[in-house]
Amino acid sequence: MKAPNALSRKDHRLAFLRGFLTRPKEVGSVIPSSRFMERRIVKTADLASARLAVELGPGTGGTTRALLRNLAPGAQLLVIEINPHFVGLLRSHIKDPRLIVHQGSATQIPSILAHHALDQPDVILSGIPFSTMNPSLGTDILRSVRDSLAPGGRFVAYQFRDRVHTLGVNVFGNASIQTELLNVPPMRVYRWDLSHSSAEALPA
Repeated sequence: MKAPNALSRKDHRLAFLRGFLTRPKEVGSVIPSSRFMERRIVKTADLASARLAVELGPGTGGTTRALLRNLAPGAQLLVIEINPHFVGLLRSHIKDPRLIVHQGSATQIPSILAHHALDQPDVILSGIPFSTMNPSLGTDILRSVRDSLAPGGRFVAYQFRDRVHTLGVNVFGNASIQTELLNVPPMRVYRWDLSHSSAEALPA
């Protein structure tokens, strides 16, 4: 039986499509990530070792649920979403004491962390579409990520196009890159580690 207030997979997809049609520059795809994509994101982020993770642009919460399933019991997940409709869905349909939902901009991660009295995160993940935003805004978001991460922290971005890497090279250096073909559309997964200016490609 479906849990009270749970969002069915069909409703999840419809809500995601509605968000895309309403505010297309803030939503990276017309459908949510596949379960294969979710697994790759979790593996690439080394999520099990994180004490605090931050997700940028969680949308309707499909990836958020995958992150929560793989976080340690004592860890926390802060999600930052600019779309008020998605924020309402996240707060209504995901009941987990480890989750903190914040409506705001990814350019303000340090102040949002301070607002919630949170330390520097071990990992920041992002599915927001850098390819549809002004490059200066994209660079501001990446600098916000860099300025927020704990020493040795990591940033994982999953994207259809490579704009995030083009911008990220100037902020972090070269990323390790993977491709998930079992997703519509196929996605690239980029990872940067603060302790390295460049990295070898991660195993598939």
